[in-house]
Amino acid sequence: MILSLGVIVLAAAVVYLFIPHDDHAPDIKRVDYRVELLTARRTAPYPVAAPEGLPETWKATSVRYQADQDNRWHLGFQDPDGQYVAIEQSTQKRKDFVDDASQGGHATKVTQEIDGRTWTRYTGGRYDALVLEGAKGSTTVVAGTASFDQLTKMAQSLQLAKS
Repeated sequence: MILSLGVIVLAAAVVYLFIPHDDHAPDIKRVDYRVELLTARRTAPYPVAAPEGLPETWKATSVRYQADQDNRWHLGFQDPDGQYVAIEQSTQKRKDFVDDASQGGHATKVTQEIDGRTWTRYTGGRYDALVLEGAKGSTTVVAGTASFDQLTKMAQSLQLAKS
């Protein structure tokens, strides 16, 4: 029995040493969102938000505009710490949209002023979020796994283009 155990341990060691394995997270591909942003800004009934002036360490990872789904704009990023941050906008009913964008978050009594606009903090869902009730019946949500400091940096960088 000890001999069998020794053979198994030896086989496991050979497998571990000679079969490649990678323990770090995969590198997420950077996406170019300029075309989708131009399309959304031409089509959306509200000023579409996109960041300007973020350092290269912020990596855009996903983008989509869905006019047929309450004019929903999504732009996802990986922040410098490897956390997820998304910009979400829509004309969908505010409560339902914020619940979806934050994945279950609830409003707190904490608000913060960012560039003259009052954002409300949401917590308790899969993502923390900053929520801004916008123009023309739209809502803007900056949500993700990142800290509120990083969410605030993203919100500060947003430029709202007039549609």
